[in-house]
Amino acid sequence: MAETTTRVLRLLALLQARAYSGRELADRLGVTDRTLRNDIRRLRELGYPVHAERGAIGGYRLGRGSTMPPLLLDDDEAVAVAVAVGLAEDGATGIADITEHVGRALAKLEQILPKRLQRKVTALRSATAIGPATTGSREPDAPVPAEVLTVLAGAIRDGAAVRLDIATAASEFVDPIEAEPYRLINWQRRWYLVGYVLDTHTWRAIPVAGVRRAAVTGRRFAARTLPDDDLVAFVMRDVASTGWRVHAQVEVLAPAEVVIARINPAVGVVEPVDENSCLLYTGADALETIAIYLSMLMMDFRVDGPPELVAHLRTLARRYTDSVRDAPA
Repeated sequence: MAETTTRVLRLLALLQARAYSGRELADRLGVTDRTLRNDIRRLRELGYPVHAERGAIGGYRLGRGSTMPPLLLDDDEAVAVAVAVGLAEDGATGIADITEHVGRALAKLEQILPKRLQRKVTALRSATAIGPATTGSREPDAPVPAEVLTVLAGAIRDGAAVRLDIATAASEFVDPIEAEPYRLINWQRRWYLVGYVLDTHTWRAIPVAGVRRAAVTGRRFAARTLPDDDLVAFVMRDVASTGWRVHAQVEVLAPAEVVIARINPAVGVVEPVDENSCLLYTGADALETIAIYLSMLMMDFRVDGPPELVAHLRTLARRYTDSVRDAPA
């Protein structure tokens, strides 16, 4: 019975990948055509809709049924599904009504995952924080290899330093650095590693999409004092202040909570100064874009730099003034 069950599971795994002819399936399983037909019947009795088509290009394929039968996943697929479901449970989807269902699905997955896979999933989930949801436009996706995330999550769990090969502006070259990893941040479908870079003795929010290779060095480290109690805020501030071609620090003459409610988190980071003013750290790929952001605030503000932005705003102010000089009040 055990041999039959194992063979049927192998058959299911094959059919979940693609359609096969009867001859291909029998050869892969090492069985006769009659045994194959019996195994197909067993799958159908279990609720799997296996369709058969006759002819030269016919064969067997797994179709859609009226109920949801069990899925058979390999190791990588199981880890990927568990991590994705875990991120959804943590709020990465932005969908309000699925939390309960996601939690139940994740509990079922965790119950059956082998320990070797559970360690990978647990490491990645515990090492990851989710940035705030945003509306409107966002930056293009920056895919990250699962292997790199797995290495970084394991290093964070174990308190182990890592060597990172990071792509430079010329993508054919890499810049190797050694860092102590502390946290992975997932924000706007992008991944960042909060790490202390040993080469420069600085804290950085490292875009993981630029990491071509990550390897554990074998050196353990004692935890340092973090650069911010809120590492998500640290990453957002770092991206706003260093992640663009042009950056600006703007004093907005309005309470911080009013400005935060007005802007998309992707535009910048807001820090309170007093009850009636705050600082906005923002950036873009062009001065003109920052000027547009500021005009859309519909609030009074002051800009001290960079000089190019100050000059651009003065030019805009003159143009706006000239455009209404002779208009009736």
